[in-house]
Amino acid sequence: MTFQPVVPVGGIVGWRFLQRSYDTQLESFSSSAVNERETRYFLENIGKVQTAEDLVSDRRLLQVALGAFGLEGDLNNRYFIQKVLSDGTSTDDALPNRLSDKRYREFSEAFGLGPGEIRRTGLQSFMEDIAQDNLVSRFEVAVGERDETMRISLYAQHALAELAVQESGANTKWFDLMGLPPLRNMMETALGLPSSFAQLDIDKQLVEFKDRLKGLTGSDDLAQFSDETAINRLTDQFLARSQIVQLQSTISPAQTALILLGA
Repeated sequence: MTFQPVVPVGGIVGWRFLQRSYDTQLESFSSSAVNERETRYFLENIGKVQTAEDLVSDRRLLQVALGAFGLEGDLNNRYFIQKVLSDGTSTDDALPNRLSDKRYREFSEAFGLGPGEIRRTGLQSFMEDIAQDNLVSRFEVAVGERDETMRISLYAQHALAELAVQESGANTKWFDLMGLPPLRNMMETALGLPSSFAQLDIDKQLVEFKDRLKGLTGSDDLAQFSDETAINRLTDQFLARSQIVQLQSTISPAQTALILLGA
C-alpha cells in the first residue's frame, strides 16, 4: 500500500505543516513497496532503451519517465510522446520546441533520443536523477489529490528556483514561466490576475506580469527567486489569494484583508 500524504488543513497553516514534515513524508512515500518496485524496474531496464519507440513501448518505464516531469497524464498518448522524443530539441521546428508547455522540451532533452543527440538512457547517474524526480513528482501528485494549491506550491519550490538561475535573458525566463502551467497558475493567482488574462496578446501578458510582480516585490526580474526567502513570500501570497478565492462567498471584506496581511 502506498503511503498517503498528510495535509490536515489548507492555506498557509497547512503549508507550514507540510514544510515541516516534508522530508519524513517524502521518505515514507518513496519507500513504499509499490514505489520501490517501480524505481528498481526503471533503473534496471532504462539502459536497454535505444530509441523513442523502445521507451514508449514499455509502459512501466514510460510511466516513470513522464512522471519525472509532471507529464503522467500523457501515459496513454504514446504516438505523441514518441514524436516528442524522436524529434529531439536540436532544431527550431522540432515538436518539443513548438509546444507552449516547456516541460516537453525538458523531457525530450533528458533522454537524448532525437537526431544527432547523445543518448542518455545508458548514463546511470542521469537516470537515477530521473527516478528520484519521479518520486518527488508522484508525491506532489498525491498531495494534490488532497489540496491542489499544495501541489503547485511544492512544485514551485524547485521549478521556480531552477528557472531563476537559468542562463537566459529576463524576458526569456518569463516566457518559459508562461509555458509551465503550474508556475503560471501560481503567478497569476499570487498577482491577482483575472481568469481572462491568458487571452491577451503574449507580449501584453509579459508587460502585465512584470508590472504586477514589481508592485509586489519591488523587482520584475525572476532571478530574484534564486533566493529561497523570495519564493516563500510568493508562495504565501499564492496560498492566501487561493484561500480567498475558495472562501470569497462566505467571508467578509475585513477577513479577506486579514488573510492577505497574514501572507
